Formats: sequence, C-alpha cells, structure tokens
Amino acid sequence: MSTLQTSTRLQGKKIAILATDGFEQSELLSPRSALLDAGANIEIVSIKEGQITGWDEDKWGDKVTVDKLVTDADPADYDALMLPGGLFNPDSLRQDKDAKAFIDGFFGAEKNKPVAAICHAPWLLAEINKLRDRTITSFPSIKSDLINAGANWVDQEVCVDKGLVTSRSPADLEAFNAKFIEEILEGKHQAH
Repeated sequence: MSTLQTSTRLQGKKIAILATDGFEQSELLSPRSALLDAGANIEIVSIKEGQITGWDEDKWGDKVTVDKLVTDADPADYDALMLPGGLFNPDSLRQDKDAKAFIDGFFGAEKNKPVAAICHAPWLLAEINKLRDRTITSFPSIKSDLINAGANWVDQEVCVDKGLVTSRSPADLEAFNAKFIEEILEGKHQAH
C-alpha cells in the first residue's frame, strides 16, 4: 500500500477519544497516532477542561490537551468512539452521567457506530448495559464484571463483534488499532 493511500484511508472521518486523568498512556497515544496516520480527524473529549494526565505503567505520564468537554460533545458529530483503558480513567468516567450518555449515543436502535475499548475500558460499556450477548475481551481482572454484565468473554488479542472492537492490554495495540481502522472504514453496523 502506498504512503498516500495509508494517509488518506480515514480522510473525512471524525473520531472521539473519551478519556480523563489516569488513562493508560499507550492506550490513548498509540490509537490516536494510528488514526491520525490514516487521515482521521481526532478530538479528545473529557469530563474536565485543559489537559488530562496519562498513567505510564507505574507512574504519572504525559499530558494530553482536551479538545472538547463531554457536555459540549454530540455523538452524532463523530464516526466512531475510542475508549482507552487504565485503572483510574474508566473508573472515573463510569461515575459521570454525561460521559455515560455520550458513550450511549454511539449505540442506536437501528445502527451502531464503531466503538473500540481496550484493557479496563469495557467497564464503561458494562456500566451502560451494552455488553449483553456481545463477544468481547478485556484486561483479565475485569472478566467477571463483564460476564456478569452479560458478555461472552474471550481471551484473545483483539475481538470484533458488530463494530465493537476490544483488546486486553497495551501488548495488543497493533492488532487493536488495525481492527478499529477496519471497522471505521466499514461504518455503521446493524444493532445487536
């Protein structure tokens, strides 16, 4: 594939990355980079203004500038949603009603937009009851939570179920990024 094709595959596509302090740094930066390299327009959406700070394995990491507050973001304006993991990030977001409403807006009665969630991020989907009868993967420590939310949990580097892309950890990022880009190119999926 030529560089030109690679850099324009997602041209005209707008992707939201929803995160807050404590996101696993590689799980935001790597997908963002892959999406930008594919030509997508990315907006970092958060529950706080200014900058959010990543968690880099065992310490605080880099800061990322927030483009839009979740209260000002409309899921209708985006083609897809990416949810990075980390322990603190999804735990904070799943307690925020506006963050949950934003995520819920990517799931519809007729069509579902592509959503990618890695590591602990599927917690957010359990919180809004979007995992029933869906096949997903995640960081192993939240497996029981997701099964209790109705998911069929599998242990594999990347799992795709009707536009929902999930992976276990930063070790799976290459496969996760590639599958998410593929799903964005496919567009909306039939509701489950």
